[in-house]
Amino acid sequence: MTKLAQAKLNLYTFQFKAMGTICDLQCYVSSAATGQAISQLVYADVSRLEKRYSRYLTDSYLAHINRAAAAGGEIAVDTETAGLLDYAATCYAQSDGLFDITSGVLRRAWRFDSGKLPEQSVIDSLLETVGWQKLHWQAPLLSFPLPGLEIDLGGVVKEYAADRAAVICQEAGVGHGFVNLGGDIRIIGPHPDGRPWIIGIQHPRDKQLVLQNLELHRGGMASSGDYERCMIIDGVRYGHIINPKTGWPVKHLASVSVVGDFCLIAGSATTIAMLKEQQGPAWLAELGLPYVCMDAAGNICQHPA
Repeated sequence: MTKLAQAKLNLYTFQFKAMGTICDLQCYVSSAATGQAISQLVYADVSRLEKRYSRYLTDSYLAHINRAAAAGGEIAVDTETAGLLDYAATCYAQSDGLFDITSGVLRRAWRFDSGKLPEQSVIDSLLETVGWQKLHWQAPLLSFPLPGLEIDLGGVVKEYAADRAAVICQEAGVGHGFVNLGGDIRIIGPHPDGRPWIIGIQHPRDKQLVLQNLELHRGGMASSGDYERCMIIDGVRYGHIINPKTGWPVKHLASVSVVGDFCLIAGSATTIAMLKEQQGPAWLAELGLPYVCMDAAGNICQHPA
């Protein structure tokens, strides 16, 4: 891009609500009208994915899949869903079974607005229908030998949407900017002069504080923590990230933020690190993924140090 072309670009911010959160697109374009048109393309695709894979919509494609699952049936899925299931299967294998898209049923036991812990018997009953290994996946056929299984793609769809949004922007001619879907971030490209974007990581114990700022030229970043949905009982914090093997929330890490080539990779890595508890940071470092984390005691660690 020539200096003259660079000079014609201005930074615009466009905000919208989707997937239950505030989203925004920041991009350098020639005019507000151009940016608005591109923002609408992004919003349309994010909304499409929400309508397809939301667990809250009874007419979503995910609901259609789960009706087959409830009956112990089978269903042939489309190419996009097959790709997400393949990725979920990879995460399940690489996390030793901790990243499990069948574990969403456990949220029925954990009502974070109730202020009460669930009975162990309720958790044990739900655990009987948790386990990726209990279903059969051979593209394009998804089979549920055990009636009552359920899948939840909430751990991958928003991050996948962020990656798609960046590609949509690039295909529309945007070379500089980033997409932020409620904290799931994908860089389109650095500032026109090559400067990185400064992305702040929220402190898990104080929304007014920034835990750390990261400089990103490319790739994606995602964060997980025990602060998004939680309850505190007798001084113990119980967050929404639940171990699919025990049925109980993780406790060691308060937050993890990971940088990866794609937001999807960063997002699943943060979740797996949370689920691995004490071993989470070492696991991320072994993979070579840059991260910043804070444990429940307030200790901060990062890689690279």
